[in-house]
Order: sequence, then C-alpha cells, then structure tokens
Amino acid sequence: MESPPESFTIRRALWIGGLVAFAAFSFWINYQVKANVQARRGSGPVRELGKVKTGETAPDFSISDLSNRMVTLAGYRGQKVVLLDFWATWCGPCRMAMVGLDELQKKFQDRGLEILSVNQGEPADQVAQFMQRKHYGFHVVLDKDGAVSAEYGVQAIPTLVLVDTNGVIQWLQVGYSPDEAPLEKAIEGLLKR
Repeated sequence: MESPPESFTIRRALWIGGLVAFAAFSFWINYQVKANVQARRGSGPVRELGKVKTGETAPDFSISDLSNRMVTLAGYRGQKVVLLDFWATWCGPCRMAMVGLDELQKKFQDRGLEILSVNQGEPADQVAQFMQRKHYGFHVVLDKDGAVSAEYGVQAIPTLVLVDTNGVIQWLQVGYSPDEAPLEKAIEGLLKR
C-alpha cells in the first residue's frame, strides 16, 4: 500500500491543528461570555429577598437534618451566628460556593458560627453521599417540600442569609461570588459583638 503524498499529510495536519485551535478558542470565548454574564447578573449582597429584609427578624423554621433530628433556627438564638446556605447538589455555582463556605466554617466555627446548609428537596441519601464525598462538615438540613425556601423568598441558588445571635438578618446574598471578603467581614463583625 502506498503512503499518501507529503502535501496531503501536511494539509491534513494543518486542518486538524486548525480544528483544535478553533475548538480551544470557542471554549475560551464561551467561558468569557459566561463569566461576563454572571458578573452583570447582579449576584452578590442584596437588602431584600422576597418577604425578608436585612434588619428584620429571620423567619423561624423546624426541619430535619441528615440524622433525622429536628432543627430550628430559634434554637441558635442567643448562642450562635447562623449562615443559611440554600443549595442543591446539581447546582454548579452552589458547589463552587461551598469551597469558600467550608473555609469560613473552619475559620469561625470555634468562635460561634454555624453554617446551616439548607438542601432544596433532594433525597437524604443523595445529599449525604455528596457531603461525604466532598468532606464538608456543614450541618445539613433538608427542605423537602420547599417551605423554608418559600418563606425566605429564595428564587435562585445559592442564596446566603446571615443571621445574628438575636435572630436578625444581617446579610442576604443571591448567587455565587468568588469574593468572600465582604461576607467574611460581616461574619467577623457579628462574632465580635
């Protein structure tokens, strides 16, 4: 069998190289567009979220955790600053946010921060497997019917709600923000009180 002419081999290599370059460029543009859209979407701190506002008392709730124990927000009043994280295992931005939340948990848990990770209607075994696989130590509660999310006006995830020791909402954030410094500063301020 004859080998193809050298010019054919060179053209083929150039064509394949061009396709690879085009694919890489397309991937890069797609990433840039998504990053710019996310930045303009307005993710970050807000003053109001549905029925809740900063400066107002956080709605109490009673839901079960992964161990099937009932957890109430009021149970932390007077004891801990609570960061509610509304999320789901399928949510990419939620998973990205959890890395930073894990760091906040490690940094502030001994000083009185409790992160309550409010899962959005997924089966307990699926959530438990995810948490074990990622080695996150958050206290996970299961919003099986979406009642807690509805009470807080959660329309998008991740959504973060920071509640002080008096049960008052001090911070609301919708969406993932890679800059966790403002949230960390808010937590730090509440823990110094």
